[in-house]
Amino acid sequence: MFKRTLIAASLTVAALASAQAMAANVTGGGATLPAALYKGSANSILPANFSYAATGSGVGKSAFLTNTASQFGTTGTVHFAGSDSILSTAEISTYNTNFGAAYGPLIQLPSVATSVAIPYKKSGQTALNLTSAQLCDALSGTVTTWGPLLGNSDATPIRVVYRNVSSGTTEILSRHLNAICPSKFAVNSTFTNARLPAGSALPSTWVGVAGTADVATAVNAVDGSIGYVGPDGVNAASNAVVARVNGVQPTTANVSLALGTAPLPTVPSNPTQWVPVVAQPASGYPIVAYTNLIIGQCYKDAAVATDVRNFLTTHYSNPGNNAATVAHSFTPVPTNWKAAVTANFITNTSGNNLDINNANACNGIGRPL
Repeated sequence: MFKRTLIAASLTVAALASAQAMAANVTGGGATLPAALYKGSANSILPANFSYAATGSGVGKSAFLTNTASQFGTTGTVHFAGSDSILSTAEISTYNTNFGAAYGPLIQLPSVATSVAIPYKKSGQTALNLTSAQLCDALSGTVTTWGPLLGNSDATPIRVVYRNVSSGTTEILSRHLNAICPSKFAVNSTFTNARLPAGSALPSTWVGVAGTADVATAVNAVDGSIGYVGPDGVNAASNAVVARVNGVQPTTANVSLALGTAPLPTVPSNPTQWVPVVAQPASGYPIVAYTNLIIGQCYKDAAVATDVRNFLTTHYSNPGNNAATVAHSFTPVPTNWKAAVTANFITNTSGNNLDINNANACNGIGRPL
């Protein structure tokens, strides 16, 4: 009797160990703007077996597009990336040329909607309101002191805190500024290239920081500072901390208002159509965009494919991850977009064969084991 019990217990332990061994390690990383939402917080939304290296959008895209896990400080396959920077047509074309036949198509999806908030520190100011044109002047260096922004003779220097790495947050900001003042800003994920002329020297008092989490700290360190950051890096609802732009605070409601009219993709197989661009919205907060997920359609590791599909199923359901999204000051993807993602990439009820590990599209191919 004792021997049978011992054997049964051993088999149970072995079964548990086997199940644990089968659990996939899903490797990813990228944008720092949504990093706390994705991993490391009590209410983060990525499953326990998903890793997320907060490297910045530029590194995130590069690691996924070249399948170079060392850029995330690890080895093996890069299964997904987070990026506030939209994949360009050239990036997608190069990926398809280099890896399309072996790995299958890539998928780019809007994850959550975000604003780019403008934190500031200026003595005597607790309700700063800037027009988009004034923001162009301050961040380009056209205006160097606070007086012209405040309508007085204040000679305090404007100290800009900017991202000194390839950053999707910079790209979102520059897209709006380019729409307002194209002679001063181009659309670029690197601040020194976005500010025109590209590559020109920045004022010596300006400060570059690598991560979203560093922006507010650097702004608060010196009076007269102004910067730009995702809503999870600062109290975006407080006008004493974050400027209004054109009279509008970067709240969840104002982000929804700005992005709410974006049309659904007309060609679902085209990854560029899944990231709406609204550089100058007609209403709501003006500096808005989606932070995105980049994944493969095909994975040779069936467990990875299942885990990616299960995460997408949760994230694009309702309520799904809405509570955590709002708690991190982001805005959930609209219901009609969630339904479209589900129909095309999860259930294939669209009939477009774009879903994860679709048997027709992924027959014998996929991102490596």
